[in-house]
Amino acid sequence: MNPTLAIYGIQDRNNLKYPGYVHDHSLCMMQAGQVVQCLQLERHTRKKYDHQMPHQLETLLNKKLVQLPANCDWVFVNSFVGNSFISKNGKIRFDALPETQLGTDVRQGYGWLELEKWQGNALNAYSISHELAHVFSCVPFFGNFKNNSLLISFDGGASLGNFSAFLYHHQQLQVLHCDWELKAITNLFNANGLSFALLGVHPKHHNSLAGKLMGFAAYGRYRADVLAWLESHQFFADYWTQQQVFYESAHKHFGWQGKVGNLTDPFLQDIAFAFQYTFQQKLLARLTQLQQQVKADYLYYAGGCALNIPANRQIAQSGLFKQIYIPPCCNDSGLALGGAAFLEWKKGHKISYHSPYLNNVGLPSFNPPDDFQVLAARIANALLDGKIIGVCQGVAEIGPRALGNRSILALPNSIDLAKKVSEDCKKRAWYRPIAPVMLEKNARLVTGLAQVPAVSQYMLSDFDILPDYHKKLEGVVHVNGTARIQTIFERVQNPLLFEILHCLDAQGVLGLINTSFNVQGEPMVHTPAQALASGKAMGLDGIVADGALVLFE
Repeated sequence: MNPTLAIYGIQDRNNLKYPGYVHDHSLCMMQAGQVVQCLQLERHTRKKYDHQMPHQLETLLNKKLVQLPANCDWVFVNSFVGNSFISKNGKIRFDALPETQLGTDVRQGYGWLELEKWQGNALNAYSISHELAHVFSCVPFFGNFKNNSLLISFDGGASLGNFSAFLYHHQQLQVLHCDWELKAITNLFNANGLSFALLGVHPKHHNSLAGKLMGFAAYGRYRADVLAWLESHQFFADYWTQQQVFYESAHKHFGWQGKVGNLTDPFLQDIAFAFQYTFQQKLLARLTQLQQQVKADYLYYAGGCALNIPANRQIAQSGLFKQIYIPPCCNDSGLALGGAAFLEWKKGHKISYHSPYLNNVGLPSFNPPDDFQVLAARIANALLDGKIIGVCQGVAEIGPRALGNRSILALPNSIDLAKKVSEDCKKRAWYRPIAPVMLEKNARLVTGLAQVPAVSQYMLSDFDILPDYHKKLEGVVHVNGTARIQTIFERVQNPLLFEILHCLDAQGVLGLINTSFNVQGEPMVHTPAQALASGKAMGLDGIVADGALVLFE
């Protein structure tokens, strides 16, 4: 059968320099259930959340960065913005009638490819919904859905809604719901005027707001009076035009005389907590309602909202499901992968299990050493000396999390060192947490859990850290006593990182700071050359690239 090329490249509604309604364009080539090539566009263009696939696809194909087979099935992921795709010079085109009801199949469309002058041909091309692409981004990492599974796509906005539910039962997909009923709570994280004002975020940076709000919310506390007040005012969604209303109401009800933007103000921190609390409670109520209806055993969960770490933990602790599966590219960065996986699945291919290291377009060839022990020992010694080391090793991760191949590593036992990594090197806000990576045995030790959930291998849940270990992990324990652990369960996950952690474990070090190798506002480094330049510019002490440790003077 033909290989599958999936494209997420819908043209944004507004021709802006930054992503508006559309972001995180990507492509993925699969053959016989195996990923051949994959690219998050931002890694190639160096523009965070890049939404300019129409301007880049012809170049990627003409320069052979993406190897296009002679015969190929194309699938284009759509969204509420539209179905159509047209490249910069009109040489790659696709269109299909708009969807009016969420289905469980691709839809035939019309495609055209003309890379040679006046030599074009029609494509075997399809359209797939945002919702299906999201849930099928789970399959390359967890295998085919287990029987009696609930599949959830929860996003700021997909094709026909922002919350969609499917049931997978006896190898059949059934649409349960597709609606906008939870749009109000996603707006808290991407379209609420007060949220932007609290953190001083410009609307053009809305894609980064959610992560910042989650981190800031941890400094607040639950207050029923604040929550009721916010609900009665629709969470001041129109704060941009009603600032005076907010100030007068806050003074009247709470005697507050502060100023929005003061990040140390307890009242504003409590507002952020209320936003996060509302999101969690509304989502859990919706999942509970669905479970009463279908009584599913397993949950497969994707969409940008699956990056809400405290909510993920609450779902896991609810006991609603036997197991929860969230892919590393649960946001829009995984749409092309999910689109390709769905069409390959429909063709009857068994989708292979994949690691998260799939971003391979534009990378030089790399032959890893047979044994990482010598290199790992050198890196461990540098880390023990208090150095901050960037890693650019092999194929890059897919998704927004650095999982060891595009990471910055440092010891986890120093607040000062963590502050240097996060605020000085990466230029992040002071209230944002920084995450650790640990061997499974140490993750169990510091959390007191008999078993660490598998979802933690992709850094998609947080955990309460036992007080006895706060000092040894003070650089990675958040203000609320939690840490978003990446768990290394076995060597095959990441051999180099596994060996480094083993070296450090022998010295009594329980884990490492692991944060993405990028400065605030830029994508993760992609190539060794970028890693070298960025590492020096960020003030790191060295980098690992091409199987070697390079220390800066």
